[in-house]
Amino acid sequence: MEPSPAKGKPQGRLLVSTTLDAKDELEERLERCVGIVTSLTNGLSEREANDAITANVCKGPQQHEEVCLGLFALLLTEPPQAQRCYRDLTLVNRDGMNVILIKINQILMEKFLKLQDVCRTQLVWLVRELVKSGVIGADGVLMTLMKQIAGGDITSKNLWLAENVLDILLDQREWVLKSGMLIAMSVYTYLRLIVDHGTPALLVLRQKEVDLCIGLLREKFMECFIIGRDLVRLLQIVARIPEMELLWKDLLHNPQALSPQFTGLLQLLTARTSRKFLACRLTPDMETKLLFMTSRVRFGQQKRYQDWFQRQYLSTAESQSLRCDLIRYICGVVHPSNDVLSSDILPRWAIIGWLLTTCTSNVAASNAKLALFYDWLFFSPEKDSIMNIEPAILVMHHSMKPHPAITATLLDFMCRIIPHFFPPLEGQVRQGVFNSLTFIMEKRVLAHLAPLFDNPKLDRELRSMLRERFAEFCSSPSPPTEGRDEGANEMKMEESVSLEMDNHVLLDKEDGCYDNTEAAFSDDEEEVNNKGNKKREFRFHPIKEAIIEEPADITPYVDQLDDTMKEKVLQLQKGSDTEAHCEVMQEIVDLILEEDFDSEQMSTLASCLAELFKGHFRGDVLPDDITEESLEESVCKPVCLVFRNLCQMQEDNSGFSVLLEMLAELYQKQPKIGYHLLYYLKASKAAMGKMSLYESFAQATALGDLHTCLMMDMKACQEDDIRLLCYLTPSIYTEVHTNFFYNKFPDETLRSGELLNMIVAVIDSTQLQELMCHVMIGNLVMFRKDSVLNILIQSLEWETFEQYSAWQLFLAHSIPLETIIPILQHLKYKEHPEALSCLLLQLRREKPSGEMVKMVLSRPCHPEDQFTTSILRHWAAKHDDVLGEHIKALLIKNNNMPRKRQSLRSSSSKLAQLTLEQILEHMDNLRLNLSNTKNSFFTQTPILQALQHVQASCDEAHKMRFSDLFSLAEEYEEPSSKPPKSRRKAPASSPRSRKGAATPVSNEEESASSSASEEEDSKPKAPKRKRKGSSAVASDSD
Repeated sequence: MEPSPAKGKPQGRLLVSTTLDAKDELEERLERCVGIVTSLTNGLSEREANDAITANVCKGPQQHEEVCLGLFALLLTEPPQAQRCYRDLTLVNRDGMNVILIKINQILMEKFLKLQDVCRTQLVWLVRELVKSGVIGADGVLMTLMKQIAGGDITSKNLWLAENVLDILLDQREWVLKSGMLIAMSVYTYLRLIVDHGTPALLVLRQKEVDLCIGLLREKFMECFIIGRDLVRLLQIVARIPEMELLWKDLLHNPQALSPQFTGLLQLLTARTSRKFLACRLTPDMETKLLFMTSRVRFGQQKRYQDWFQRQYLSTAESQSLRCDLIRYICGVVHPSNDVLSSDILPRWAIIGWLLTTCTSNVAASNAKLALFYDWLFFSPEKDSIMNIEPAILVMHHSMKPHPAITATLLDFMCRIIPHFFPPLEGQVRQGVFNSLTFIMEKRVLAHLAPLFDNPKLDRELRSMLRERFAEFCSSPSPPTEGRDEGANEMKMEESVSLEMDNHVLLDKEDGCYDNTEAAFSDDEEEVNNKGNKKREFRFHPIKEAIIEEPADITPYVDQLDDTMKEKVLQLQKGSDTEAHCEVMQEIVDLILEEDFDSEQMSTLASCLAELFKGHFRGDVLPDDITEESLEESVCKPVCLVFRNLCQMQEDNSGFSVLLEMLAELYQKQPKIGYHLLYYLKASKAAMGKMSLYESFAQATALGDLHTCLMMDMKACQEDDIRLLCYLTPSIYTEVHTNFFYNKFPDETLRSGELLNMIVAVIDSTQLQELMCHVMIGNLVMFRKDSVLNILIQSLEWETFEQYSAWQLFLAHSIPLETIIPILQHLKYKEHPEALSCLLLQLRREKPSGEMVKMVLSRPCHPEDQFTTSILRHWAAKHDDVLGEHIKALLIKNNNMPRKRQSLRSSSSKLAQLTLEQILEHMDNLRLNLSNTKNSFFTQTPILQALQHVQASCDEAHKMRFSDLFSLAEEYEEPSSKPPKSRRKAPASSPRSRKGAATPVSNEEESASSSASEEEDSKPKAPKRKRKGSSAVASDSD
């Protein structure tokens, strides 16, 4: 039975959400509009309801929009009412469905992933109805819907969407043929999707996709021609499908069959592909994440973002084909500004390098390399952009040190693609690659190519091939001259991006100080091989010059504000007194909190404020002399008025979310606002106990993640003001260890060690000492038992001073050394001297425990590594009895361990297991070290008993190898054959009391007595082990 039209709120919500999620503004608005529609039609017949909503629509634009959106929301959330709602919508709308089209586009771009399944189905149904009705603008909505079909994804939801959009295109073919852009976009999209649908279960879908593409290409080829050279790339991948193969042959050998205007393959390959096609194969969410990485993430901090992207989009075998789309998008669409290029933001080549190094499919890897070099093949300086070819050369340049195999593979691909891409056009391809390399040198992307093409790390055959193909670029560069600077000054400008790209020039200096290759691709498999040369390579930082204050220019923004807000903003611009500024700022805050404030002005207002307050974010924030008065004075700035108002509000207050939105917009324009908020929350008395406000702020930002937001803010603080970083550190760590962040923060951030690394990377010895004092006093806790080991292992990659600082801060805590003793298994004597020296000094102060001795002995033996011998010698002098018992236990345990079981254990762990041979090697080294001393460690009963026990059961090779060690125990007679009473007294007669005992008269006698003793001991041992009342000596040997 169909629900009554007089229904109140829709049964299903529009978006998937949890009880913890804040109410979505769009959803709230649509629900309000539904309420308006249902209140107008409640209790009325269908005809009366139509009259009521029609009369309401005629009142004005606002009522028209409310009714349209109400019917739109009902259509999405109430499927049984969809037909009636769509009919009413077509009757009452006065703007050609423009309001609805705008909202559909907004939902598709921003909310599609959160849509309820029912609403998603209804949205596709609505798009189909709009297409059927021939609504102007429906083609744009359909292309936006097409963008949501993800490449490399064969989950049921994605396949459902691909099939439904395909059905719309096939069913409404005549309508499709009227839009040239829709034709081209449909062909580009489904040619790409055919690759993913090759499994037997998807053959029906693939055949429909092939039929669509073949039909459109043959009937409307010149409309598809606007795609450009990437059309050839996509067709090449699917050319083996029979229908496609016929089209491919016509494309190569009979172009006139496709269109009289089409002259041949070269015409298509020389046409550059528009950005809109490259962008259409990434979903809005992928695009947002990728743009965020290339505009906000700092180089060296990209791993967590790459890991997230990998898990979300690149974790399956099918998803490997997506790498081509990502690389084409990065090369052709992501063209950073000069400010970004000269900053430490993650460069494009690093992301592409990561995509190449993590590729798990040979076919996908080959296609990815083609995608990277595709613009090189027919490159024309007049038509094409340097930004399209720049990533490939920089990937090769920067991979030479950390990933030489990647550089070699790409260079080999570049050489071989020339003759093999399309033999009839070999000359044009060679010229395109030559043009690319020439343009790269002209624009100083690389100063010269000889170090890349003639690098000793490349194998001889590849270097020979490079010299043969690119002889012009393999000659050694001439010394720098004035002419080089002149050439740099003659560079052209393209697309509003200055092509000099200063950072490239810096990066090109092979022997310079800016070859920051270590952080290249966040490759988890890469082992750090250059530990011997661990010093951090310096980054280029511009010299800070005196800042000349210029008047704030808000002209582009202020005219977009309404009159009242514009007046207040202009007052801020004209005034110079801080107190007057604060008063005006409070008035602006009050205007924002008014109910009729237009939220669409928020971004414009934020731009104005960011420009007006840029002077507040320069210089040091923290006063030189820290007192209560100076701290309060430092937070009396206009921007702090927003912080103060937020602190005074309750989180459930409607104005709270509005002000947070304002702050989030301001954060996008001025990232320093984040750590200024942290400072305000610590320094201001008005903010006492309000640290949780920062969490709300972090969630309101575009980042939407507390950990990411805090890390970025602390990094910005680190770069701007080290004193402030140290000042904030105790409060940040204190908050994360208490109830602030509800225990979410410590697990993610403290275990990563990233925050600690930021701190120790910039502090000096005085600041280190201050932090240690904070720890000792109890104001600061930087390590926890459950995370300290992981952080110290991470610190092994840090610079020397950073490591020493981290260890000093650890030692200031009262964490037992046994908590971190497993780190010994990670330490290599040549690569980790900082950690080894700190650990050695700390172990020196400790009484040895069983675990400590085990870890010390588990270190591999090496003649130059004296760590184990030195600490064992110290313990032998200070705690000989305790050390002797522990070594005895380990010797007997490892000697009795079955070989099969031991191998199983060792295979289950990546870290080396302690072996009997290791213990004996370390014991022998200790024996040699103590040989010229009066130390009596090797005369102790436990040691001699253990050595006898091992000697009796080990093989001849070990007896021979450690004969000198075993000879120490040959004199010792275990009194196992004596009566029980005398056996109980046996320990009193230790070898210590027999140090000066006479040696045996002859070797024969010694051998005879030794064998007799062994024979005598060997008989009673087996039954005695089973007896409960065995002697102390017997149980020791067990």
